[in-house]
Amino acid sequence: MWFKNLKIFRLSPTWQPSSEELEALLEKQLFVPEQFSGEPLNLGWAPFFEEEGTLLHKIGHQYLLKLKVEKKLLPTSVINQFAKTKAQEIEEQQGYKVGRKQMKEIKENVAAVLRTKAFSIYRETRVWIDTENHWLIIDTGASNKADEVIGMLAKILDPLPILSFITEQSPTSSMTRWLVDDEVPTPFTIDQDTELKSMTDSRISVRYANHSPEQEEITRHITAGKTCTRLALTWNDRVSFMLNDAGDIRRITPLEVLAESREVVNSDDAIEHFDAEMLLMFGELNGLLNDLTQALGGEKKAT
Repeated sequence: MWFKNLKIFRLSPTWQPSSEELEALLEKQLFVPEQFSGEPLNLGWAPFFEEEGTLLHKIGHQYLLKLKVEKKLLPTSVINQFAKTKAQEIEEQQGYKVGRKQMKEIKENVAAVLRTKAFSIYRETRVWIDTENHWLIIDTGASNKADEVIGMLAKILDPLPILSFITEQSPTSSMTRWLVDDEVPTPFTIDQDTELKSMTDSRISVRYANHSPEQEEITRHITAGKTCTRLALTWNDRVSFMLNDAGDIRRITPLEVLAESREVVNSDDAIEHFDAEMLLMFGELNGLLNDLTQALGGEKKAT
């Protein structure tokens, strides 16, 4: 149930929409299965719970959304095969070989026709809007999926209340310093997964999985021009995660210390159980985000 990956954004403090207002805006982008348009991607907001029917799932001051994406399965090899056949037909009609520009047009036309008959695959991206603490969190580790969410919201929110989350110290410089000093700000501890990359050649990297490098090794890599781009951490003995150089939080895992709290929220009602689990997650991740912000030198103020 917990979000596994966090793409982190800030929300303007002045943006305080009611659930009814936001629901009405989301309905303008309702997901409808694509049938005949031939577009490669079809995006829209889907009910967070089918049994509720609403696009917005509200838990106190927290809103949960779900962006649904339909993608047509159409391999390039299939497009090329049909385009080649079509090009041969055109060559016979016009009496000369098709040129590069004409071939490109043929491929585009063939792809548009084939997409109307292609199979679809579906994926969903969950979004958490915290109107109390002003966070926008997207449950993904992929930048393109986060861009889809931001792009859809930008079409219905004017002005766009979404801001970049930037700290005074970059995650890369902070993680590198923590490794060199073998010390991380309280209440964090360093775990065993680490990645270091060359600052001059991104192809040169060293990864440690389930293994903590010796301080000698760290010093050698840093001296050779590498910086830390991924570091496994644990917050407050309660949540483990991976921080990367973009400031993304990945591989979130609630630890055993939370087991008792999670057992208390058990319920026979699926949505009620989900809400209780989410309230626990909201509280823990807000604490983690606040402490991580401080560990990275605080949030950079807009100029």
